[in-house]
Amino acid sequence: MLRIAIAGAAGRMGQTLMQAVQQRDGMSLSVATERTGSENIGRDAGEIAGIGCIGVEVTDVLVASEFDLLIDFTTPENTLNNLDVCAQAKIPIVVGTTGFSDAELERIKGYSANIPICQAANFSTGVTLCLQLLEQAAKALGEESDIEIVEAHHRHKVDAPSGTALAMGNVIANTLGRDPSRTFVFSREGQIGARDPASIGFSVIRAGDIVGDHTVVFASEGERIEITHKASSRMAFAQGAARAAAWLVNQPAGLYDMRDVLGLT
Repeated sequence: MLRIAIAGAAGRMGQTLMQAVQQRDGMSLSVATERTGSENIGRDAGEIAGIGCIGVEVTDVLVASEFDLLIDFTTPENTLNNLDVCAQAKIPIVVGTTGFSDAELERIKGYSANIPICQAANFSTGVTLCLQLLEQAAKALGEESDIEIVEAHHRHKVDAPSGTALAMGNVIANTLGRDPSRTFVFSREGQIGARDPASIGFSVIRAGDIVGDHTVVFASEGERIEITHKASSRMAFAQGAARAAAWLVNQPAGLYDMRDVLGLT
């Protein structure tokens, strides 16, 4: 039985991750962590997740001997601290946290020399397939189309654009040989002039309880193609993360993503 630790267990995503882990054959929740001072410390993790008492108390200390793999969808600072623990103990980790700086991403690459890490901005199978479609669309349409990415999330999301939107933009930019630092446009206001045909624009919506919507628009003269993914439940991400965990535990040290998990690379 694969023993799974969940970081940020009391959060919306953490609760869904605990549900997905307990539902999947061959794995079970053995550790659930929360930030120091959380009112949930000491509570039964199963009760927090709405799946009944499972005998796992929420703690603020990550003890390596108590789990075989960590799933972390928290914050960059917390995730990097947990990576330190996993790297020292040679424990694989699934990282769904977004909002890392370039320097922090380099740190993660460094850790992957010693342990297997599966990092993705989005663990949904549908989003992973969308990234493959976007690569094909960029090859066929990118040089003749204006490209815009529109994403929407709930009011509590703290980073913008979403990691998924940035991943989509990076796939397109890489396919077209464009430098994201020069071509990504994150804001428009006032007299901005005509659109740079090489630019890739981003628009962000934060409202209500939207789980996650992403649309990429390829607009040319006379026609427009839109590739859209809409998430109606966090369970899609949680089940993908659990699938990634089951796959990752058998891999050598390295940095992987969901395309590797699904055999699409």
